[in-house]
Amino acid sequence: MPILGAHMSIAGGHYRAVEIAQQCGCDCVQLFTKNSNQWACKVIGDQDAAQFRARLAELSIAHPIAHDSYLINLASPDEALWRRSIEAFVIELRRAEQLGIEYLVTHPGASMDTSQEQGLARIVCALDEVHGQTRGLRVRALLETTAGQGSSLGWRFEHLATILAGVRDPDRLGVCVDTCHIFAAGYPLGTLRDYRATINRLATVVGLDRVRAFHLNDSKRGLGSRVDRHEHIGEGRLGLRPFQYLLNDPRFRQVPMYLETPKGIKDGRELDVINLATLRGLVEG
Repeated sequence: MPILGAHMSIAGGHYRAVEIAQQCGCDCVQLFTKNSNQWACKVIGDQDAAQFRARLAELSIAHPIAHDSYLINLASPDEALWRRSIEAFVIELRRAEQLGIEYLVTHPGASMDTSQEQGLARIVCALDEVHGQTRGLRVRALLETTAGQGSSLGWRFEHLATILAGVRDPDRLGVCVDTCHIFAAGYPLGTLRDYRATINRLATVVGLDRVRAFHLNDSKRGLGSRVDRHEHIGEGRLGLRPFQYLLNDPRFRQVPMYLETPKGIKDGRELDVINLATLRGLVEG
């Protein structure tokens, strides 16, 4: 059975994300370690970290991962923002390490008014600085595939390959594949032939051994739209077939997969519960 979970809120404490995940029937959980739209953050106390790790063990929730702040831009041409982003990313990695989290997911960055090549070079330089400041940490960053909205980088597999090839310590990086994002970026998934071609391209350009997590999201917008808008599983432009192909692909059976679909309640049930049931209903055998 695939390893399925969702992104959960830390309101009330980091451990609450674990408890909500368990209540919704998750195998794994993703969370922010802080407010994702603010630079400032409250220090994680030793008791808070211990409680988070204890609840993971007690409730049998595995593969906890974190997502970094949306304010961070490691590709920024603005020196002040670039430096602030490096500092914030180092803090995010240390917070994840304190909580015992193995991976921190990040959008690679946006090149703004510079070229893609310049933006990618800035990301490589930033990650080298980050790695230099966090030697000895076990946590690793996962570069997330993006939809390519605006000047965002990471919407082509080649962007990720360039970063991985350019950094001095590539073993400290991996990849998180978002189904909505790659579809919106122009990678087709609708037929088995499409799915195989896209995954084969990922394997050739990046390497499947780099893929350490998936974000499972349907898309409100169409193939190649370059617009990042998540939809509930089977209710968007992707439909159910791509998720069926992915969930039954033996190469990814041990790679955790996390919902990032909208929250809410429908017919008295949490939408995460409904989406998880939909996904599990696609698993064959």
